[in-house]
Amino acid sequence: MTLAQAVVDGADPEELARLEVPTTFRAAHTRKTEVGMFGRRPHGVDDVDKDITKSIHVDDVPMPELAPDEVLVAIMASAINFNTVWTAMFEPIPTFAFLERFGREDPRHDQSFHVLGSDASGVIVRMGAAVRRWKIGDRVVVSPAYVDEQDPITHADSMLGADLRAWGFETNYGGLAEFAVVRATQLLPKPRHLTWEEAACNMLCASTAYRMLVSERGSRMKQGDVVLIWGATGGLGAYAVQLVKNGGGVPVGVVSSEEKADLLRRMGCEHVVDRSQFEHLNDEKAWRRLGAEVRRQVGEDPHIVFEHTGKETFGASVYVARRGGSVVTCGSSSGYAHEYDNRHLWMKLKRIVGSHGANYQECHEVNRLLSLGALQPTLSKVYPLDQTGDAARAVQLNEHVGKVGVLGLAPAEDLGVEDPALRERIGEDRIRLFRS
Repeated sequence: MTLAQAVVDGADPEELARLEVPTTFRAAHTRKTEVGMFGRRPHGVDDVDKDITKSIHVDDVPMPELAPDEVLVAIMASAINFNTVWTAMFEPIPTFAFLERFGREDPRHDQSFHVLGSDASGVIVRMGAAVRRWKIGDRVVVSPAYVDEQDPITHADSMLGADLRAWGFETNYGGLAEFAVVRATQLLPKPRHLTWEEAACNMLCASTAYRMLVSERGSRMKQGDVVLIWGATGGLGAYAVQLVKNGGGVPVGVVSSEEKADLLRRMGCEHVVDRSQFEHLNDEKAWRRLGAEVRRQVGEDPHIVFEHTGKETFGASVYVARRGGSVVTCGSSSGYAHEYDNRHLWMKLKRIVGSHGANYQECHEVNRLLSLGALQPTLSKVYPLDQTGDAARAVQLNEHVGKVGVLGLAPAEDLGVEDPALRERIGEDRIRLFRS
């Protein structure tokens, strides 16, 4: 019996420890030889299609050795994040540049391939000599912050560490594979009532939204705060809606279709803005119309604007935040070069809060909410590992809602539930809302 098959069959820890680790494993990856395959975008042309199904490959890669503080996880499921899209587009710079720099201190990561993926659930099958709090056979989810625990700042807030890396984006051997290399400081117990794919889809986006909204390091949302959420049914926004509602705030979701608006209302978000009414948000007239629509629905301006779309929306976000309010941003999926009218920032005493990922404690808090059933997965569709390119393409083209999952070693969906009683109490309709 192979180690992979033993994991699938639910073998006990002793059996897992006895079986040999394979020398190769299947993984979704990009190739260094293909950097530049999409060419340079011609000047003034914005619509060149960089089809990432052409740059994502699923094939065997060699198994690396473990460092003392790492574990080898047999991956049951993973998920697509937008950093996988950036990697496969080789933008804004090829991630092989990150891996080459990392390779100067850890040569294992500087390879001719880059195994992708910053989310995962699975089973620990090997441990480095320095790992203490985990054991072979533990069912885990993986948080994406790859940090240096010997850096003093890490013990205050690991997001400030100079060597902070996003696992599977700025490191090799990520989660879109049959096996992955994970630091012990990334591990959290798998929520027992969730399937493998439901458990795998949460940590990057949910923890990022938690830090942006709830953490003292973010916008410090309080009860009654009106929060405008761009892309409110997307990977980040759907967790933001839940966190705002759980915290006693008033979510105002921005979406681009009536189908997404209906999903938002079924999530309990009463206030919905149709993005298509504000197609071009590049001048103050459009910003005024957006602000007027928010006031029409809730009677006041947002205390917080939840930003991650970037170039297309940032000027509007700065404008519509209330006097003394804040714009909290964690990304720029539509472009990094933001433009806004600075008068609306300084004269109305607004704040821009930069937020990146989440530290281990914040990830722990989010995983606890998931384990209690207070936060629900936003999984909408699941692909097999061999179709990782298609899964990432759906995210690239914004054809999805919530999160898109990818099965690793799990032979089918709906496996891995250990606490069916809790699942029944929470309700399939809530857990599977995005699947419907």
